[in-house]
Amino acid sequence: MPDRAPSSTDAESLLLAAEEAEAEAVAAEARARAARLRLQARTAGSDDPEETTEAESTGTGSTRSGSRRRTLAAVAASVAICTAVAACAYMLWHHAEAGDHDRRAAEFEAAARQGVVTLTTLDFDDADADVQRVLDNSTGEFHDDFRNRAQDFVDVIEQSNVATEGTVDAAAVESMTDDSAVVLVAATSKVTNAAGADQEPRVWRLSVTVTRDGDQLKMSKVEFVP
Repeated sequence: MPDRAPSSTDAESLLLAAEEAEAEAVAAEARARAARLRLQARTAGSDDPEETTEAESTGTGSTRSGSRRRTLAAVAASVAICTAVAACAYMLWHHAEAGDHDRRAAEFEAAARQGVVTLTTLDFDDADADVQRVLDNSTGEFHDDFRNRAQDFVDVIEQSNVATEGTVDAAAVESMTDDSAVVLVAATSKVTNAAGADQEPRVWRLSVTVTRDGDQLKMSKVEFVP
């Protein structure tokens, strides 16, 4: 039997099948392209786990490093503040100590000056009072020795008919403790006789020990220095 010629119906069926196949291929290609795009989007939007871990580790390390730096800075600031406070306290203490030392030295020096002036200022018309002033400005060994010879001293002054007026030219503390000091004194006494005639001034170099006696500073030892 000869082959039957394709009818219009068969041609239409073949054309429809071809169009469906083409449409399916286009749809498959579209789906594949969409899948690739989604994969690319996920890849671009997500972090690599190792990079994320490294970033987190780096962030934590930076945080810890920053915390350590802040802690060290705070400790350094505290040390600097404490050092400054200690330095200020020492300076204030040293200043106060130096001021107290200078004040005591000035007091001992003034007492030595006063004692020497009293000792070198005597008048035959008022010998008893002059000797008593020396006793009032002395203490200890010097006071006791001078008191034992006070009357002889008065007699010599009265019999000599002279008057002396003492002045201190210079004085300096040689050594000092809280309650005593050795003061070097250079003094001059002007001598006048009963007739009013001046004699040659007498120069004295003395080592005077001044000792605290109650609330007063008095001579406790007097030595002539060559």
